[in-house]
This record gives sequence, C-alpha cells and structure tokens, in this order.
Amino acid sequence: MKQLLRNLARQPSAWVGGIMLLMVAGAALSASLWFPGDPLEMVGAPYLAPGEDGDLPLGTDLMGRDLLAGLLHGAQVSLLVGGVAALIALSIGIVIGALAGFYRGKVDAALMRVTEFFQTIPAFLLAIILVAVLQPSLATLVFALGVTSWTGIARLTRGEFLVLREREFVRAAEALGASPLRLMVREILPNALTPIIVSTALLVANAILSEAGLAFLGLGDPNHVSWGSMVGVGREALRTAPYMTALPGAAIMLTVLALNLLGDALNTALNPKLARQRGAALV
Repeated sequence: MKQLLRNLARQPSAWVGGIMLLMVAGAALSASLWFPGDPLEMVGAPYLAPGEDGDLPLGTDLMGRDLLAGLLHGAQVSLLVGGVAALIALSIGIVIGALAGFYRGKVDAALMRVTEFFQTIPAFLLAIILVAVLQPSLATLVFALGVTSWTGIARLTRGEFLVLREREFVRAAEALGASPLRLMVREILPNALTPIIVSTALLVANAILSEAGLAFLGLGDPNHVSWGSMVGVGREALRTAPYMTALPGAAIMLTVLALNLLGDALNTALNPKLARQRGAALV
C-alpha cells in the first residue's frame, strides 16, 4: 500500500484528478448545509443570469430554481448513482468472471454465452428499457445501470483467473486441501485486483454519464435534481440562456475527467513497467 501511494504521488494526473474529485465530493457533502431546502423549489424569477442577483450567484433556470443549489445537490445524485451502480456491476462481473475462469469447461462456456448475450444489446438502450418498465427512480436507475455494465469486468476477471489458476501458489494451496471458494477468494482474487481496480474508476464515470443521459431523456427520478435533468430542462432555453446547460454540463465533464485521470494514474502506479517507461520519457 505504501508503495502504491508513493507511485500515485509521482503521477501529476493523480493530483489533478484527486483534487477535482475531492471538490465534487465536498460539494455533494456540503449541499444540505448550504441549501437545506428542496433544490426543486422556485426561489426567484426565471431566467436570472449568473451574477444578476447576489442571492442567486449562478442565476435561476426557466422555472426560477436556484442553479447553484441544483449543482450541489446534483453532485450527490451523480456520485451516489455512479458509485452504487459501479459496485453492482463489479459484484456481478467478478462473480461471473471468477466462476468462468476458475471452473472453465462447460461452466465457462455457459457463462460466456450469457455475457455475450448481454453484450449484443447496447447497454444504454437496455438501461432505457429497464427504467421505462420499472418506473424512473434512483433505485431503478442504480439497478438498470448496474446490471447493464458488468460484461467488461466479467471478461477481464475471467482472463485473470484463467492465467492465475495455473500458477504454482494456487496449485500448492489446492494440494493442501483448500476449497474452491478459498482458492478463488483468498488465493486468486487478490492477485487479479489490479486491472479491476483500474476499471472501477471508468465504471463510475460511465455510470455518471449514463445517468445524465437517462435524466436528459426524462427518465430520471422526478423527485431529485441531477446534472442530467438540469441539462434536459435547460435545453429548452439553449439559445437565450445557454448557462442553464453549460453549468451542469461542465460539472459532468469535470467529474468524468477527474475519474479518467485517476484511472490512468492508478494504471500507471499499479504497473511498475509502465511507470518506469513514463518516467524515462519525462527524463
């Protein structure tokens, strides 16, 4: 762990991405302190531009709702949906990939056919269908994004398990009588976590983008403000008040950029060869 932190500290992308993500997390955590009321309430005249009213520094949308309150509370929704959806996708993908890579044979063939079936359907389209059928809500969004994003993790985990399954330390543990569950959880999985950890940041970023897309299409939770719903509302005034879409759009862009920078930094820090190559290139 200490070596990982040292490697991360040498990556400029880790500092930039980490600071940006901390700012977003700080905004989400402080949203209820700065704006304890309902961010969907009308608090001023519609179409107030940023700086036009001192009490509403970022202005209002076409319904008279505070854009700053919406941005801060929207950070809560985006991070919650992105984090929990990624956790669901990781859980499904790791379990399926681990079983396929460990048992191989018929189990591998059956699980990979299921994975390929899900890959034949565009994930975003499947998420739209699930949300539309189950009715839009935060729980539905999290579920839909989680169960449509696991295929890449499953294939990645399967590949790692196929390689590690034949290593000497796994064979030795098996010869000593270790159960299949112990072999998978205690021996193989910890050594397969490096690419999975790197992929987690991208999973969260993709979930945030997908949630924004669903909310933009009117499939978000109507009882919660999100960056995607703010963009969707602001598109009706895109020509006359572009700030209504530009502000939440910039928040989405910065958050996704921060997660991608962290993912890149983690990949470099967890891959000593890549870290040495980048260090030599900088020299």
